[in-house]
Amino acid sequence: MNTNADLLNSLKIDRNAPKRGGRKPDDRRKWWIIAGVAAVLVLTAIAYAVFGNRVTAVQTLEVEAAQGSGGAAATPGAVLDASGYIVARRIATVSSQVTGRVSKVLIEEGQQVTAGQVMATLDPIDANAQQELASAQVNAAAAQAGAIEAQLRDATANAARLSTLAGQQLVSRAQADQAIAQRDALRAQLNAIRRNTNVASAQLRIANRGVDHTVVRAPFSGVVIAKAAQPGEIVSPLSAGGGYTRTGIGTIVDMDSLEVEVEVGENFIGRVREGMPTETILNAYPDWKIPGHVIAVIPTADRGKATIKVRVSLDSRDTRVVPDMGARVSFFERAAPAGQPQAKPSVLVPQSAIVKRGSQSVAFVLTDGKANQTSVSTGRTIGDDIEVTAGLKAGDELILQPPETLKDGQRVQKSPDPKEPEEQ
Repeated sequence: MNTNADLLNSLKIDRNAPKRGGRKPDDRRKWWIIAGVAAVLVLTAIAYAVFGNRVTAVQTLEVEAAQGSGGAAATPGAVLDASGYIVARRIATVSSQVTGRVSKVLIEEGQQVTAGQVMATLDPIDANAQQELASAQVNAAAAQAGAIEAQLRDATANAARLSTLAGQQLVSRAQADQAIAQRDALRAQLNAIRRNTNVASAQLRIANRGVDHTVVRAPFSGVVIAKAAQPGEIVSPLSAGGGYTRTGIGTIVDMDSLEVEVEVGENFIGRVREGMPTETILNAYPDWKIPGHVIAVIPTADRGKATIKVRVSLDSRDTRVVPDMGARVSFFERAAPAGQPQAKPSVLVPQSAIVKRGSQSVAFVLTDGKANQTSVSTGRTIGDDIEVTAGLKAGDELILQPPETLKDGQRVQKSPDPKEPEEQ
């Protein structure tokens, strides 16, 4: 019995006995911590590879010396640049002073005319008839005045003779008084006829003016830029409301009155003053610089555009300058004294390329596939461009519209779609 009991006891498992070849609980916890740290390191490496080293697609622009995004050159040393148009201070659409049918048109577009030159004539039939009638009335009044003058001379002599005879009592006083009355009546009649003659002469002058009004003359010397009427058409100084009535013969421009009219933003109008020198470049002739000066600053603002008009003269006259041409005007300060340093060279870049990082204005330049943040100093604003006086130079490849997430040194590549940069 004892033997069997001993055998059964030997088969029992002692849970408090240490396991042969096993690990302690502290050892297993240490291995779990090591495995967790390794997993975190692996995930961090994967996240950096995926997100920390991402490539951002950007749009770039190569900076050129004194160039804006639109290709318009900025003038070194100018305090302000503005765009405008050539306008004429003396321009007139010439019309007749009376309504009539056009008989002849003696002008063509591009023709030079002088002051007083005949541009067209109207049918003068009615005006000539009025002139002939007025002339006849003047002649009739003059003839009647001549007859009365002859009668007056005879009546004056008769009155004098009878007055002398009456004094000698050779004729009655009644006969002398009758002769004097007849003389005075003829004298009054002559005065009335002379007044009528003056009226007839005035009517003749009006009729002559009416005939002259059928001839349309140039009011000043210039160039014809439009021919508005043809022979046979009706012209009138006022619109008659019909589709067949012209209100003008042609349009003349005085080319000596050409100037530039530009619109300057309210924020920069303080830089412009009357008399300051300017330089005008026409869009049609970009290599031709025309000197001038500010004529006047128009004292009124455009509420919608927030601009003020400025008149600029053209000191050089040339037939290439014509109205409504586009022009760019640079405004300069007075000539600097000798020895004074000149303005530092600058560049124009799109305003969208300059962003704020904290309190600084910065730009991002693409170098070796990375975005390098550069602090810049800005100056005047010209349209959609802004002047950069320090921080950028010609040849830099500038990143346009840099996103807020773009960091210094981040890898970037040129966007395949210049309109909408994307992140890859």
